[in-house]
Amino acid sequence: METESEPYVRLATLRQLHHVVADLNTARSLADTLQTVADGIINGLGYALSAVNLVRPDGDLVVAAVAGSAGAEALMAGRVGSRPAWERWLSMGEQWGELRFIPYSEGWVLDDDDIPQWHTEGPQPRFADEWHPKDRLLAPMYSAKEELLGVITVDRPRNGRRPGPWGREALQMYAFQAAIAISNARLRANMQRALVRLEREQQALRASEESFRQAFEYAPSGMAIAEMGGDQHGRLLRANDALCRLLGRPASAMRRYSFSDLVHPEDIGTLLRTSAEGGRAELRLARRDGTYVWVSLRNSVVADAADGPRFLLTHVEDIEERKRHELQLAHRASHDSLTGLPNSAELRARLGARLCSRPPSPNGPSSATLDTADGAEYGGAAYGPAEVETDEHGFRSDGFDTPFGGPKPAVGPFVDHHMHMVAPLEGETDDGSKGLAVLFCDLDGFKSINDRFGHHTGDAVLIEVARRLTNGVRDGDTVARLGGDEFVVLADGLGRADAQDLAVRLRNAIIPPIRVDGRPVRVGASFGIGWAACGMSAEEVLQSADQRMYVEKRSRSKTHRRAG
Repeated sequence: METESEPYVRLATLRQLHHVVADLNTARSLADTLQTVADGIINGLGYALSAVNLVRPDGDLVVAAVAGSAGAEALMAGRVGSRPAWERWLSMGEQWGELRFIPYSEGWVLDDDDIPQWHTEGPQPRFADEWHPKDRLLAPMYSAKEELLGVITVDRPRNGRRPGPWGREALQMYAFQAAIAISNARLRANMQRALVRLEREQQALRASEESFRQAFEYAPSGMAIAEMGGDQHGRLLRANDALCRLLGRPASAMRRYSFSDLVHPEDIGTLLRTSAEGGRAELRLARRDGTYVWVSLRNSVVADAADGPRFLLTHVEDIEERKRHELQLAHRASHDSLTGLPNSAELRARLGARLCSRPPSPNGPSSATLDTADGAEYGGAAYGPAEVETDEHGFRSDGFDTPFGGPKPAVGPFVDHHMHMVAPLEGETDDGSKGLAVLFCDLDGFKSINDRFGHHTGDAVLIEVARRLTNGVRDGDTVARLGGDEFVVLADGLGRADAQDLAVRLRNAIIPPIRVDGRPVRVGASFGIGWAACGMSAEEVLQSADQRMYVEKRSRSKTHRRAG
């Protein structure tokens, strides 16, 4: 089971990886792209030294870029390693997915190979996964046709350890994106040369057009040409085979569309904000079968002749797999790995999104009000000291449970379109007001189950309790695991009586025996009901519900708290 901090570490690594991958597509030339690939290893993946070895036309590999050490760059840059030696390296050691790790205990036989290397002597590792100066880690890069483009070599991880599964996956994903960036850099270089010839030499127009056609038609990724200006602005004139295959549409059908016809409705704004010259965007395009695929668009303006009309050239790259990985990693970072419920951070984010720092008037007519008051109302007595009743446990009757009378907003006319949250008023009768109920659930007797039957049984109980809680709420409600045996339910639009009824239903749903490995076990549950209100922080709301839960727990005997 993942530790609670691991999702945050992964999310931070994902952000770093996203930044260095984004930098790959900003380089203007192949040389800049190769150096950016090497720099990204240092800046985003936690290694102190990296080198990019690029396959030459004759098959050998040349050190095209080095990062992290000026001495290593002076020794290695521009040197060539033979293809047979590289193939021997890539066949040795341990295979980590697409990566190759050659430990120092095996790699000594490679010291005399003609492959440029930078390593120093070092002591024996003190523990199993300590990095040795002669350890070698290789990340091969392949084209869309599974041809070797080059090899990234990395050394000296800053934490001094061999990378774990997450570090290996990050390096593998980066090598995959680097291969795409290098292929695209080569493609852009070829196309730019073709465009220069079109602009400079009228007499070489036919040859240049054929070169462009070849690059366009046989590009490994999708490309399209669209009209610019006039009544047919944006209409697709040509689409290559790769784009037709990607969208599942024939070339003749593609000419009836523009990208605005194919883009996902939620991404139309992104498309419209993408500039014609040098514009980039990541969005979804519709396939013929009605599904959508994530793509990366890059635009360039192409002149048909010296003074002829201009056209829009769009490069379309399939990024569906990368987006799927990003969504999976983001889900892991925001959800509990055991139960699949939103975790503590996601709960606080959802709760915090409903709150603002300025509390509305506690005498307002409804639980969620659209505030359009002017400055004169903000200067009134609504934010001054007021007598507020408390219940027998010291909780405020208006649901705030925080000191009242914070700093007053600046006086002046403005319109606030935030839906302010207000707790329903307490009283013997339900006045019909509704609010965002926060039900804090703590399992009774769970520790004894863990102690008697072990964590395997305890985990099974938590999973089943999460399922029962989820089945007991509405579709729009949130059930989250706060940690340990604590759960929180967010249910909007409830009155106080509704919230009490919901707590009773959920408690009754938890009490029935849970069978684990053929053995029935039972837990009880104590619920505390708090109310979210603007002027409170998410932490204050949860503390209020937590305190009320303990009051409710203490008010019942131990035998009543335990389900059996």
